[in-house]
Amino acid sequence: MKLRALLIALAGAACIAAASDPAERLPDPKQEAAAREIFRDVRCLVCQNESIDDSEAELAQDLRRIVRDQVKAGKSESEIKSFLTDRYGEFVLLRPSFSAGNMALWLGPFLVAAAGIALLFARLRRRAPDAELDAVEERRIAALMDDDAS
Repeated sequence: MKLRALLIALAGAACIAAASDPAERLPDPKQEAAAREIFRDVRCLVCQNESIDDSEAELAQDLRRIVRDQVKAGKSESEIKSFLTDRYGEFVLLRPSFSAGNMALWLGPFLVAAAGIALLFARLRRRAPDAELDAVEERRIAALMDDDAS
């Protein structure tokens, strides 16, 4: 168990070390800090469940380089994120912006389920009641019940 934990810790350290290669860093600490902040908000499109700051994928390295180049060029965080979403789509952001399209994606399944439940209740309310038994059917049931009783 301890060996397993040690291996996991070493793998995590290797990932962090690969993601923050000193050769890639910007010389200005303020610019590097700004770039690292953006890294945390950008999704690795290969891994899909981690930021480019944590990923070892080649695409993540390319994205880190692009972000650093744009930070070095003096672009703002919103301009960089806009560039990335224009190029890769909104999926590239770990926290997508609040928009009508995203709201429809999140609320759509609940609205469809609510509409289905409403339709079910409406159909159940409009359902015609079962027809009353006529005299022949009542006699037949009575005869069957008498046979069961005897």
